[in-house]
Amino acid sequence: MAETKLTGFQLCHLDDDMHSVLYEQRIVHRLTQKQVAERAKITLQQYQKFESGSRNIMTSSFRIACRVIEALELDVSAFYHGEYVLGEEVYIVGRKLFYKKTGRPVNEDVTEDEESSNSVAPDEDITNPGTSD
Repeated sequence: MAETKLTGFQLCHLDDDMHSVLYEQRIVHRLTQKQVAERAKITLQQYQKFESGSRNIMTSSFRIACRVIEALELDVSAFYHGEYVLGEEVYIVGRKLFYKKTGRPVNEDVTEDEESSNSVAPDEDITNPGTSD
């Protein structure tokens, strides 16, 4: 089967409360939930509720929302206007999606004792998910 190169694809966030944007940006910036909470000066539990979607960041106090958004190095105005609905650029290796910016798998969380050896470099072979490695 012929190999297909995939470049320039982005994930699209379809949820109403932007919690997947929070998760994606935290992973891209290689931050733990605890680190984001500390940067935003909120409790870990508060941040976890925003990221899981059990609490909508768009309806929280503006001051707290701004601190969380800025802790993730996002622009507050762009966030509120939905400009992050198209997520980070991704690529495929085998059957796995990776963020182009960091080489990190999109479904892999950041741990406090993380080693960078788990990432795949963006210049490695990018194939169609239907082909074998």
